Amino acid sequence: MINPGIFREYDIRGIVDKDLTNDTVSLLAKGAATYFINAGCKTVSVGRDVRLSGKRFSDLVVHEFVNAGLHVQDLGEITSPMSYWSTFKLPIDGAIMITASHNPADYNGFKISIGTNSIYGSDLQDLLKLIQSGKFATGKGSSIEVDIRDEYLKDITSRIKLGKKIKVVTDCANATGGLIAPDYYRMIGCEVIELYSEIDGRFPNHHPDPTVDKYLVDLIAKVKETGADLGVGFDGDSDRIGVVDNLGRVIRGDALLAILARDVLARHKGAEIVFDVKCSQGLIEDIENHGGKPIMWKTGHSLIKSKMKEINGLIAGEMSGHLFISDDFYGFDDAIFDGARLIQLLSRTDEKLSAMHDSFPKFFSTPETRLDVANDEIKFQMVAKAVEFFKKNYEVIDIDGVRVQFGDGWGLIRASNTQPVIVVRFEAKTPERRDEIMNIMLGKLKEYGDFHEGHGH
Repeated sequence: MINPGIFREYDIRGIVDKDLTNDTVSLLAKGAATYFINAGCKTVSVGRDVRLSGKRFSDLVVHEFVNAGLHVQDLGEITSPMSYWSTFKLPIDGAIMITASHNPADYNGFKISIGTNSIYGSDLQDLLKLIQSGKFATGKGSSIEVDIRDEYLKDITSRIKLGKKIKVVTDCANATGGLIAPDYYRMIGCEVIELYSEIDGRFPNHHPDPTVDKYLVDLIAKVKETGADLGVGFDGDSDRIGVVDNLGRVIRGDALLAILARDVLARHKGAEIVFDVKCSQGLIEDIENHGGKPIMWKTGHSLIKSKMKEINGLIAGEMSGHLFISDDFYGFDDAIFDGARLIQLLSRTDEKLSAMHDSFPKFFSTPETRLDVANDEIKFQMVAKAVEFFKKNYEVIDIDGVRVQFGDGWGLIRASNTQPVIVVRFEAKTPERRDEIMNIMLGKLKEYGDFHEGHGH
C-alpha cells in the first residue's frame, strides 16, 4: 500500500519510515523505472541530498532500476540543480533526485525528470496509477558511480566574471549547499565567510529553509558583524535562495528577481519576465520601469519553469526563492548559481546591494503566511468558495487561487500544492490599508472553515 497523499503537485514527498518505508520506496522505484522505460528512457541518473535516509533509499532505487532494465549513473550526494544539470550534460534520458527540499529532517522524497523536463501534476498521478496497477518492467540493467562535481563547477565557474572582489557570507544549513557553494564562490574570486557548511542530515543548527526569517538570524548577524557585501542562504537541496543585503535586511524573492531582471533587461529590452501570483505589485512596476513585460503565473517551480520555456523567457522567479535563469544558463532553478549572478552584478558597480534593494517600489506587504487547515479536502473547498465569492464582488486574477485587486493593494488566497495549508499574502501602499485588505479577506475565509497560522512566518 502506498499513501496517495505523498504524490504532490511537483514531486513525491513524505515522512521517512511512515509514508516512505523500504517497501514503499521499492514500489515507488519499480513504478518510476517502468515510467521511465515507457517514456523511452534507457539510461537515468540517480542523485540524493544529505538526509540520513538518502543513502538507504538511493540503494533501493538503484537496485530496482537495474532489475527493471535501466542503466543507472549513480551521482551520489548532490544538489537538485546538479541533478537537473546532469540531464543537459550526461548521456542520459532522465533523472531522479532523492530529496525533500526544505522539509524537516524526517522527510524525504523524489523529483523526477524526463529529458530535461521535470514531471509534475497529472504525470505524477499517472505514475501513482502505474504503481497501483502493479505492472512493472523487468530486465537486466547496470549501474556505475559517476562524480560530476568538478565538471559542474567548471561549467558554472566559466559563466561568471567578477569586476572586483566581493565579500559574501554563505549559510548552507548543513545541507547540500555545503558540497558546492563556499568552494564555488572562492573559485570565482569572492572572500567567503562560511556558516554551517559541514554536512549533517539532521540539520542541527536550523531548518534548511532560507525563505523563513527565523532561519536567517545567524546569516543576518554574520553579515553585520563582518561588513560583508551580502549573505546567501540555501534550502535543503540548493534550488531555493535566501539573500540578505549589506545592511542585514532580508531581500524577498520578488525584490531579488527584480534586481536580477534589471541586469537582463539592460541587455534584452522588452523581455518577458515570469513570476508567481504571490509576488509584489512592486515587481510588476519594476519590470515595466526597466522596459520589460511582466507575466504573472501559477506558483510552483515546475509550473514557472514550463511557462518560461513556453515563452522562451530569459529569467523567471517565485516569491519562494526559486529563480530560473536561461540567459547564459539552462533555465532551471540553481540557487548557488543565482547567488553568483547577484555577486557578479554587485562586482561590476559601486552601488551597494542595499541601494538596489531600496529602489524596489515601496509597498507594505505581509510575508507569505501559511494557514494550517485540517486536511487537503477542506483546503480546496475553502479556497474554491473564496474564489467564487471574490470573483462575484471584486476584480480578481484567478490563475492560482484568487488574487483580489483592490486598486491600491491586493490580497491572495491560494491552496498550497504541497501541504494541508492555505497560503495568504496581503499588500498595499500603506500598512493600514494592507491590514484592512487582510481583515476583509481573512474574515471571509473564516466563514468557510477553521484555520490557524502555521509554522514558517
